[in-house]
Amino acid sequence: MNPLQVAVGVVKNPEGKILISLRHAESHQGGLWEFPGGKIEASETPVEALARELKEELNITVAAATPLIVINHQYPDLSVQLKVFLVEQFSGEARSCEGQPFKWVMPAELERYAFPAANRPIITAARLPPHYAILDDADKALLLTNLQKILNRGVKLIQARLKNLSPAAVAEFIEQAYPLCRQQQALLLMNSAVEYSGEVDGIHLTSRDLMALHSPSGQALRLSSGQALVARPANTRWLAASCHNLEQLQHAQNIGVDFVVLAPVLATQTHPGAASLGWEQFTELVAKVNLPVYALGGMAESSLSIARQSGGQGIAAIRAFLD
Repeated sequence: MNPLQVAVGVVKNPEGKILISLRHAESHQGGLWEFPGGKIEASETPVEALARELKEELNITVAAATPLIVINHQYPDLSVQLKVFLVEQFSGEARSCEGQPFKWVMPAELERYAFPAANRPIITAARLPPHYAILDDADKALLLTNLQKILNRGVKLIQARLKNLSPAAVAEFIEQAYPLCRQQQALLLMNSAVEYSGEVDGIHLTSRDLMALHSPSGQALRLSSGQALVARPANTRWLAASCHNLEQLQHAQNIGVDFVVLAPVLATQTHPGAASLGWEQFTELVAKVNLPVYALGGMAESSLSIARQSGGQGIAAIRAFLD
């Protein structure tokens, strides 16, 4: 049986708040909060369906909708495919046209509400920005300068890939860098190959460390950095991973990784002869998992549009946010 096709909107107002509504008690998954939307009719495109539903339910007129994520989910009694769009351009003051309670909440508050299971990856995607900067330590003297450049560009998600620094140097960097990121409301993740101490917002697993995490929760595993980690640490706010194929993507989903980068999408300056996925294969792979996926490899800031149209959360890059 073909899944029920549903258009969903993550509607964000100028203050950065997201609109959620409460499902009618008698409906499927009733009594839970949801992102607004509804069934896609045979004669409609997903965007047309979303625009109709938001107008009918909430008096909102959609001016533009950007692809965010596609979710395929099997409930015990229903198979659904959710085509989710980010709606930041709209007119009209939201009001309940069909009697459903609704509210505007900050992205970080979404996890406090009970949503249908299929909506969990949408909550993650709604909280993540479109750009993921990778801070490399090829030139150690420029680390803080490059971090400041990235922050000045407005990037809110950064991975510190400091594989060439000593633990003491890494700790010194974190002591300086983390307050800078907090001031700009940016998240700082540490690559799992790096031995470090100090507070960061999460861990980015190398593909090697990702595939090592398969033991029961609570059993410690040793990362390539020498640190111990369990399959999904309870105190890790964000857990990301590097993936290169379907097996790694599916494993990341199975162990509860929040988001991944998929690489290389295009040829890179550092590995010009390496085989790349290309956008067509990137699209096919992303469609097989319910995860926010950043495109990595050969990205420029102008690549964001095609990454999103291909099912990606956004782009990840080393140089694109420094040039």
